[in-house]
Amino acid sequence: MASQQAPQIVYEDGKPVAVILDIDVYREMLERLEDAEDLQMLEEMRSKPLSFRTVDGFLAEYDPSA
Repeated sequence: MASQQAPQIVYEDGKPVAVILDIDVYREMLERLEDAEDLQMLEEMRSKPLSFRTVDGFLAEYDPSA
């Protein structure tokens, strides 16, 4: 595997407007972001009380066309 390049900053009118990243660095950033979002969703789910329904109750409300 080739060594990763340092991020390149693109400037317009003297202000940074974009960053060019090595594709592996970009993919790793996306994976970490998805993991963080998953953990946040899990924490939100765990903060709510558990509730259970019977199969009959679920089927009474289930609409496969929705």
